[in-house]
Amino acid sequence: MSTRIAGVMAALTVATLTAAACGSAPKSDTTTTSGGTGPSAATATSAADLGGLDKLVEAAKKEGQLNVITLPPDWANYGEIIQAFTTKYGIKVNSDNPDGSSQDEINAVKTLKGQDRAPDVLDLGPAFALSGAQEGLFANYKVQSWDKIPDGQKDTNGAWFYDYGGYVSIGCDAKKVTTCPATFADLLKPEYKGKVAMNGDPTKSGSAFAGVYAASLANQGSFDDIQPGLDFFKKLKQSGNYNPVESTPATVEKGETPISIDWDYLNASYSKEFAGKGVDWKITIPTDGKYASYYAQAINKSAPHPAAARLWEEFLYSAEGQNLWLKGYARPVLLPAMQADGSADATLVAQLPQVDGTPTFPTPEQVDKAKAALASGWGAAVSG
Repeated sequence: MSTRIAGVMAALTVATLTAAACGSAPKSDTTTTSGGTGPSAATATSAADLGGLDKLVEAAKKEGQLNVITLPPDWANYGEIIQAFTTKYGIKVNSDNPDGSSQDEINAVKTLKGQDRAPDVLDLGPAFALSGAQEGLFANYKVQSWDKIPDGQKDTNGAWFYDYGGYVSIGCDAKKVTTCPATFADLLKPEYKGKVAMNGDPTKSGSAFAGVYAASLANQGSFDDIQPGLDFFKKLKQSGNYNPVESTPATVEKGETPISIDWDYLNASYSKEFAGKGVDWKITIPTDGKYASYYAQAINKSAPHPAAARLWEEFLYSAEGQNLWLKGYARPVLLPAMQADGSADATLVAQLPQVDGTPTFPTPEQVDKAKAALASGWGAAVSG
């Protein structure tokens, strides 16, 4: 099960290559800014440590490659983001396991340590960013726009930092479903038998994890108590409405998953992808379970291309990178600051699904508690 939607609906051709076979240990501990001397990119905690952004670019170009993982091109516009990075800096991006999960990313950091094909950078659900940082897997790094990332949406030392996010939403094919559901309560109606799916297993998938959290909030739960969400999916299973098939653009187009609980930016992107394909994809952010969350960036502490890894983060947190996420219907973490300084593309902001109110987020401790509850209770809730 994956946190990422399979790249079958990608509209862009992306210059990503499968990582090479197992290689020798990376030389990240000796990567320098230029000429074999100077500070190490592997230990740099900011571009300033390497003499500034120009020196970081120089070191990254010398490495010439970047390894990314679990980034399908149709997820939050990553296809265009990867292509833009390659075009701007001439650095080849090796994309591994695009259909994988956040847990797969953590596993790759551990099992491929010391190999040239290990991931340099990670894009993780918040629960996995927290656990990876606790295990000491990530390098501390602060991008130049660090101070614009709100407190509470970044690790104090720079081990991880939120990148883009959105709201849990309900996508529905109005050509397959007479009346699309608007709330979690609606999903229990008998007319939705066998139709309600999610994008993965919530013990492994960031989007599915969020779906259970949102269901909890819709049923008198809280950030401290995800159990009502588990109870909701148990009822959904018992009613026959829960569909265990992992929802992807392909399963939606085939009519296998006509209702999908997923991030609003993914469901919104499907509306565009499905145009002319016989799918009338409608999106609702349920009023009874309004849950927002971000994914998080992190740099592998043992990255084989440590300078390119840091340059990737600088690109993502530039106005160019943030607007490219916005183009993919995702809400970049710097959006409030960019709207204030005028660097956010107003046309792209206007296309976002509208939501009332200000989002709130669980604390790391609350996420850890919820993750533990899911690990022990999800199987029982939807078994049989």
